[in-house]
Amino acid sequence: MQLFSGNIQTLEKALNYSSLKQKTIAQNIANVDVPNYKAKAVSFKEVLADSSSQIEANRTDPRHFRFTVGSEGPQIYTKHNTEYNHNGNNVDIDNEMSDMAANQIYYQALIERLNGKFSTLQNVIKGGR
Repeated sequence: MQLFSGNIQTLEKALNYSSLKQKTIAQNIANVDVPNYKAKAVSFKEVLADSSSQIEANRTDPRHFRFTVGSEGPQIYTKHNTEYNHNGNNVDIDNEMSDMAANQIYYQALIERLNGKFSTLQNVIKGGR
């Protein structure tokens, strides 16, 4: 039996993704001057696949493909194909700072939505008073 709806679990997964992305961006910014450091990023593909794993498709023909989605979390990958600095480092500080700001806004929106869900639950428990 699930205590909460799937929406809260989806919000939890999105918060985990945003937290991992924030840590990755912070690591990139901290290593901006390290020679031969390669920037890292979080792959959104696995997050999207994980959230769509709840979708069930009706197969009308046995030749149709099944939806198979792995249950892995977000993956961190290293960007190897670029080089911005003369020392082999490929961290673009302007890009990292803008990604961090966007991620903070995304995280805050998720927190507000989660607070709204819990506020609704609290209102129901109190009987609407």
